[in-house]
Amino acid sequence: MIAFLGMGHLGANFVKALLKKGEQVNVWNRTASKAKALEADGANAYDHAEDAVRGTTRIHLTLKDDEAVNEILEKASTGFEPGVIIIDHTTTSANGAAERTELWKSRGYTYLHAPVFMGPQNALESTGSMLVSGDQELISMLEPELARMTGKVMNCGPKNNTAAGLKLIGNLFIISLTGGLTDALLLGKSLGIAPTEVGNLLNMWNPTNMISFRLNKITSNTFDQPTWELNMARKDARLMIEGAEQGGNHLLGIPAIAAEMDKWIEKGFGQMDWTVFAKDAV
Repeated sequence: MIAFLGMGHLGANFVKALLKKGEQVNVWNRTASKAKALEADGANAYDHAEDAVRGTTRIHLTLKDDEAVNEILEKASTGFEPGVIIIDHTTTSANGAAERTELWKSRGYTYLHAPVFMGPQNALESTGSMLVSGDQELISMLEPELARMTGKVMNCGPKNNTAAGLKLIGNLFIISLTGGLTDALLLGKSLGIAPTEVGNLLNMWNPTNMISFRLNKITSNTFDQPTWELNMARKDARLMIEGAEQGGNHLLGIPAIAAEMDKWIEKGFGQMDWTVFAKDAV
C-alpha cells in the first residue's frame, strides 16, 4: 500500500499512473476535493494526512516547499507504520533535504529526497527523470520501483542532498534559458523579426550543441586562449541593448550580464575569452 500526499497536477498524475499499474494508493491533499476527485480512478482519499499514511509501507510527497514538507510530515507522523519509507519529490532547499534525512532517521524512519524533472504529462506516462542521492543500499533497493514512475533514475551519489542541489541547478538553467529566449524575442520584436524567424534560427543553428563546449571552456581555465574576446562580446551586448531600447523594449538578462562584463574589463581581462566573467564560479 502506497500513500501519496499532495495532489497538484504532478502528484495527481503520479497517482493515476500508479493505479493503472495495479497499486493501491491512499491520497491526501490540503484541498480535500482534489484528493476526492481521484476516487473515480480507484484511489482511497482521506481528509487527514495521518489517516492516509496508516497501513502504508511507502509515502510519496509532492508538495510546495520545505515548510510544507516539514508541516505535513509532522502531522502525518502519528500514522506512520514502523519501517515506513518516505520519498519526497518536492523541489526543496539542499539544506532542508539533508536536515530531513537526518531528522527522520533519528526518529526511526527512512527519508529519501527524489526530485524530478517531469511535467504532469510525464507523470501520467511514467517518463522523465528522477534524481536520488544518499544511502546507496536504500537507493539500490528502491530504484526498480522508482524507475516504474519515471523513464530515468539518476543516482547522484552518497551525499544526501546532492539530488536537491542538482534539481535547483537544473531549474536555474531552465529559468535562465527562458530569460534568454525572452530577451531574444524582445530584441527580435524591436528589430521587426517575427518569433517564427527566431525559432527557425535556433532550429537551424541549434545552440544546445555549445553547452558542453562553453562549460569545458569555463572549467579548463583557458581564458587566455580566446575564441571570442570579452571586449567584442561586450560590444555585441551593447548593440543588443541599444537595438531593443530603440524599439521600446527592455531586455531582462543581458543588461545584468553586460554590467558583469564591465567589471572584468575594468580589471584588465578585456582581451581574454569572454567566458572569463565565470572564472570565480569554478
